Amino acid sequence: MEPSKAPEPFLKPYNPTEQEPQMLAAWEKSGYANPDVCIEKGVTLPDAEAYSIVLPPPNVTGTLHMGHAAMLAIEDILIRYHRMRGKRALWVPGTDSAAIATQSKVETDIYKSEKKTRHDLGREELMRRIDAFVEESKTTIINQTKKMGSSLDWSRYAYTMDEKRYAAVMEAFARMYDAGLIYRGDRIVNWDPKLQTTVSDDEIEYVEQKDAFYHFKYGPFDIGTVRPETKFGDKYVVMHPDDERYKEYKHGQKIDLEWINGPITATIIKDKAADMSFGSGAMTITPAHSVMDFEIAQRHKLDIERVIDDRGILLDIAGEFKGQHIKKARAAIVEKLKAKGLVTKVDEGYVHNVATNSRGGGIIEPQIKRQWFIAVNKEAKFPNGKTMTLKRAMRDAVESKDTQILPERFEKIYYHWIDNLRDWCISRQIWFGHRIPVWYHEPKCVPIPGREADVEKCVMTIVSADEPKCQFCAAKYTQDPDTLDTWFSSGLWTFSTLGWPYFAQSATKDKPGPENDLANYHPTAVLETGYDILFFWVARMILMSTFLRGEVPFKKVYLHGLVRDEQGRKMSKSLGNIIDPLTMIEKYGADATRLSLVIGASPGNDLKLSEDKVRGYKHFANKIWNIARFVLENQADESTLQSKVDNGLTEEDKKLVEEAEAVAKEVSGNIDDFRLDLAADLVYHFVWDRFAAEILEESKAILKGTDEKAAASRRHTLYAILNTSLRLLHPFMPFVTEAIWQQLPKSPSAQGSGGTRKESDLLMVAKWPLLR
Repeated sequence: MEPSKAPEPFLKPYNPTEQEPQMLAAWEKSGYANPDVCIEKGVTLPDAEAYSIVLPPPNVTGTLHMGHAAMLAIEDILIRYHRMRGKRALWVPGTDSAAIATQSKVETDIYKSEKKTRHDLGREELMRRIDAFVEESKTTIINQTKKMGSSLDWSRYAYTMDEKRYAAVMEAFARMYDAGLIYRGDRIVNWDPKLQTTVSDDEIEYVEQKDAFYHFKYGPFDIGTVRPETKFGDKYVVMHPDDERYKEYKHGQKIDLEWINGPITATIIKDKAADMSFGSGAMTITPAHSVMDFEIAQRHKLDIERVIDDRGILLDIAGEFKGQHIKKARAAIVEKLKAKGLVTKVDEGYVHNVATNSRGGGIIEPQIKRQWFIAVNKEAKFPNGKTMTLKRAMRDAVESKDTQILPERFEKIYYHWIDNLRDWCISRQIWFGHRIPVWYHEPKCVPIPGREADVEKCVMTIVSADEPKCQFCAAKYTQDPDTLDTWFSSGLWTFSTLGWPYFAQSATKDKPGPENDLANYHPTAVLETGYDILFFWVARMILMSTFLRGEVPFKKVYLHGLVRDEQGRKMSKSLGNIIDPLTMIEKYGADATRLSLVIGASPGNDLKLSEDKVRGYKHFANKIWNIARFVLENQADESTLQSKVDNGLTEEDKKLVEEAEAVAKEVSGNIDDFRLDLAADLVYHFVWDRFAAEILEESKAILKGTDEKAAASRRHTLYAILNTSLRLLHPFMPFVTEAIWQQLPKSPSAQGSGGTRKESDLLMVAKWPLLR
């Protein structure tokens, strides 16, 4: 038999720069990322099982980094696999406002160019400028996400600050306020003096720093600190009740001693929070500027006095140091203590972690502030009729296995975090964000003539998305100036993106259309994210969904590790070891970049990545291309490809087809078990080491031989294995496999009958190997 010519694209090497835009265009034109379109075109059955993922929203003003790339690769693998298995696969895209970071960026740019602050511009003008900045910037992250081959349904795109998400946030706040779970109170919070706002625990980044550690004589005790500037208000000395060194001292005992600004009377406090193994085991506390100290003060009803104001300036209690910034005052304070003979030792170069605001870079100064909080220890009635605390609901979701955390070892860390969870501060002192929907009546009522007695009925505080009007007097309402923590809206993400609260009652299961998404796709199948935000985002989503929906937000949580450099170091600008995914895509293609982030990345473990690894998988893409060229060059004609693959096969070739099917079964099992690393590695080695290196090499002699029956059998077999290999590889390497698929001889496309799916010309909706 004379070999046929390979299709024209195979006359040159595989070029991802040329092929990837074409495949993206074909996928987008098809609309197959939308499960409703799949049903409409017959490639998915109307009653097929639903499978959904909501994309953890990247910052709308951000750019793609390797952490994002890993997340996109993993989630796209899962979606493409389940779509090929015939499920109604929905992957919802979206972006997050990243309110603090975005406002900080815009404010910085404005000050650099105009020397104006937000207060010079006013709230309305700043919001206009931020909105313009977001609109210009969002296309960057969206286009970069598409370059990874992410088969997201962009018709369902959501943004944490859009109108639908705004409605969801307002509804959630009102329900939780009415249930008594949202309250306003004075508690210690993370305060950023630079941005003048509270910061959530999730946004704290601990930076290693070297400072002097000072040992002071505090009466008969030795105390230590790196922050002597906070010690003016320290009039309590705390020790563990079981510490034998201090058994002579009684709880509540008074002692007189010399301190920074003269003689003071200190009180002995016995509390188990004191660490007997650290230093002398005795410590003084600054309740207004330390979370632990504040909690000790609350337990023992101690006085709390501020030492530092919102801008890091020392207050009246500091005496002669009043009005000085804490950074400048430290050295002078230490000198005064030395002059008094109260400095016993100084350890230079003490290494400790300093809390900073990851969104703006300011050093966190704990402060007691009047803020809005969500009470996690208060009982409330849930939609399922049960009365419990939010903490209990978050724990029950995982203990009951309604939500399963993978790898399982992270469950213990989750429980530990839940058990130590404090009330969640949800208010921020910035202007960009969902404004808190609380309105305050003017302090004095303005009687309406003839209805003076009605002023007794005036409601002084109202929760409303719109400006309310007093029904009993002519006074006006003023809205709370603060905005909600970004994580509040992100916590609603799985159901606010699927139509809540608009379609909460009307959504109908198994009916297509976004108006039915809530019934069809919630709870979502899996929440895939990095293990570093398990406790922050995952727990808050469970909190919100269980209370507002009466169900978990997702059935499984799959945690991937961090992407590190080849030496295992965290990627950072200072180390110069950042590997840019966009650069890797440009040089080696998206398929190679994706595969490099999956093979070797076992669940929950960090991945070491190098450019050499990415380059190696570019060679694999070329290998697949060359395999396809060889197989297609050695086919007799298209009619032989349409016939049944096992028709007249030799016994040896039947075994080869069975071998490929066994690989398909094992790959499927690995993906189902979330061992994507094993699945990718298995198909990689099968295609390269077995198919290319052995089967193809052995086939050359058979195809050139005189036994036409054996040659025909082998042609069928090679095509069958290629076909199976492309289907197996597609979730991992969608571009090269789709490009090859487009060159395969096509059978007449026919509508499925008898409850079967229609075949499509696109590999992205072709049937998974074991389903054919």
